[in-house]
Amino acid sequence: MQSIVVTGTSTGIGWGTAKVLLDRGFRVFGSVRKQVDADRLQKEFGSNFVPLLFDITDEAKVLSAARFVREALKGATLRGLVNNAGIAVSGPALELSIDDYRRQMEVNVIGQIVVTQAFAPLLGADRSLRGAPGRIAMISSVSGKNGNPLLSPYCTSKHAIEGFSDSIRREFMLFGIDVIVIGPGAVKMPIWAKAGEVDISAYRNSPFFPALQRIRDYMLKLGESALPAEKIGELVYQALTSPRPRVRYSISPEPVQLLIGRMLPTRMLDRIVAKRLGLLPRSGS
Repeated sequence: MQSIVVTGTSTGIGWGTAKVLLDRGFRVFGSVRKQVDADRLQKEFGSNFVPLLFDITDEAKVLSAARFVREALKGATLRGLVNNAGIAVSGPALELSIDDYRRQMEVNVIGQIVVTQAFAPLLGADRSLRGAPGRIAMISSVSGKNGNPLLSPYCTSKHAIEGFSDSIRREFMLFGIDVIVIGPGAVKMPIWAKAGEVDISAYRNSPFFPALQRIRDYMLKLGESALPAEKIGELVYQALTSPRPRVRYSISPEPVQLLIGRMLPTRMLDRIVAKRLGLLPRSGS
């Protein structure tokens, strides 16, 4: 049985990916941060799901998990690594703290590097292992190719992931390890249902407060049309098993809007987005 490591499997894309891969006959080593989630998923998914307990920013625990997986593989290569775990920090760029930015980058960028370095030997960088080289699926976002106002930390982190992925894909050709980027739009996750509960009162006196209110309302509506997490899982499966995978896959609940965004001149898109959020300067100012 071939094995794949998926980070951040407690909910959302990680959960949907684990489910699809398990249904397709793979053994999945899935990372979670809490024992209660490990127990829940073990019961839900069965014996072919093996929980790994670590936070991706804790290098020592990630390396320990990689050693555990190496022992379980018994000298064979890992079929795939899905770098999914991450967070989203939002707010006005001028009013977020530097620590907010550091936390975003530590999880969404440094954490992915930690995991990649730990598991790349099992994918074939360690040539003493038997079996074909594996692949890495990097979960980026539509925000990896676009910058959204009031989400600059998250968008910055996803742009970084896109660059990191291109770089290591070319480096890892030495070992036959491929790197594929998955750039989904909105996916059904608990975060959308809780958007209305997000406290933005700290920004009540900010000039960005009206725009933050509009963003929150938009997130609530987006949650209603968001993609099922299993849809992303199917795309990950394709990326990890296709004889000739693309270097990047995009999927969105609003494909027409995504296409329009790619076709419009950047300045025009700037004005459309700013107008929708009330970010255009007032007349006469």
